[in-house]
Amino acid sequence: MIRGRRCRLRLSERRDPLLELLHPTLRDLPSTSTVISPHCAETFRAVSSALIGTMIGALLAGRPADWWGRRPVLALLAVFFALSAVGCALAWNWHALLFFRWLGGVAVGGASVVCPMYITEIAPARLRGRLVAVSQLNIVVGILAAYFSNYLVARGLGAEHPQAWRWMFGVMTAPAAAFLVTALLIPESPRWLVKRGRRAQAEAVLARFGHEHPAGEAREIADSLKAEIAGARPRLFQRQYLKPLLLACMIGAFNQLDGINAVIYYTADIFRMAGADQTSALSQSVIIGFTNLAMTILAMALIDRIGRKALLLIGSVTFVLSHALAAWVFATHAQGWIVIVAMMGVVGSHAYSQGAVVWVIINELLPNAVRASGSAVVCFLIWVLCAGVSWSFPVVAARSGAYAFGFFALMMVLQFILVARFLPETKGVSLEELQQRLGAAD
Repeated sequence: MIRGRRCRLRLSERRDPLLELLHPTLRDLPSTSTVISPHCAETFRAVSSALIGTMIGALLAGRPADWWGRRPVLALLAVFFALSAVGCALAWNWHALLFFRWLGGVAVGGASVVCPMYITEIAPARLRGRLVAVSQLNIVVGILAAYFSNYLVARGLGAEHPQAWRWMFGVMTAPAAAFLVTALLIPESPRWLVKRGRRAQAEAVLARFGHEHPAGEAREIADSLKAEIAGARPRLFQRQYLKPLLLACMIGAFNQLDGINAVIYYTADIFRMAGADQTSALSQSVIIGFTNLAMTILAMALIDRIGRKALLLIGSVTFVLSHALAAWVFATHAQGWIVIVAMMGVVGSHAYSQGAVVWVIINELLPNAVRASGSAVVCFLIWVLCAGVSWSFPVVAARSGAYAFGFFALMMVLQFILVARFLPETKGVSLEELQQRLGAAD
């Protein structure tokens, strides 16, 4: 709600957990006319600007990562993150806030493409799943830190303090700065180096990261990229790459159709349905954040032992059970601890299965020659579905939350069937060997 000119948002209206749940008053921020528009459309624009930015960032990140290398693009994205944090915290009017939110979304979308791709390309096959899962762990830690820091700001300044939201945005400057420093210190991807004819440097990077036969691996990489090294520019959308691209898109689609963002975005709403007040809802959101963290750590321990496919299959089962429980909660208007159990089940199921696996397996499935462009397409699909799920969930939940969670349960049944039937196991196999198995070798 915006004081003075109120815009009371119900569950049936899309809202951002940062702008609305953690601090509903932006009354000190002038627009180009007087103050922030009282209409809910303004809040929707603030939310949409970030999500639209993620779609653009995901779609456009692949080409620059191929042209300039993974490391320079990561550094540029870190600068975008920092500018977004500072710009949002110091926003002088509503349109400035929208722009910096959009810029932050571009950085998120681009990072969702380049970060997992980079880790996949530097990691030894035996550790690849665990190391890429570190990327998901960092996301989870970031979500938990955001929950906790916003809770501390709300407790320290008061949830209704007119400057609290600026502090919530400004805190993002610290991790953005750490990201930039790290991006400047890491080596370039060995596969990108081979593509650019810098094979000796590639072998040095492979040796640095624990690859047992760096010279042999560099030769395999060169063989997988021989057409591109010779000057040809492979097209992503051709029969040769159709199978790995469809498999990657399938996993990416289910990553959003598992309903995780319906819970993450509306956690405090759901807890308030259980009778919690504003501050209690925020503290219970921290519980969800810790669940996410614990199950992500579990996934890191399992992903290179039992494999990606097994985690997805087991996760599908626990997803169905958790969504069924959540649907029952909505249908019966149950309150209390059962609501927390249902939400912990959904978040935990995502954390140890889809959340940990998706960024690993997308980049494992896509061949070297088209990994950047293919990852960009899959991540664009993920962010489009993210927007669709997060925008449509409150509309459906306004009629009956049971419908929404019932749909997510059905999607997880479908995931189980398709993963069991079509997805190959990728653990412990080199990227070049996977390319051969999928029939995508040059």
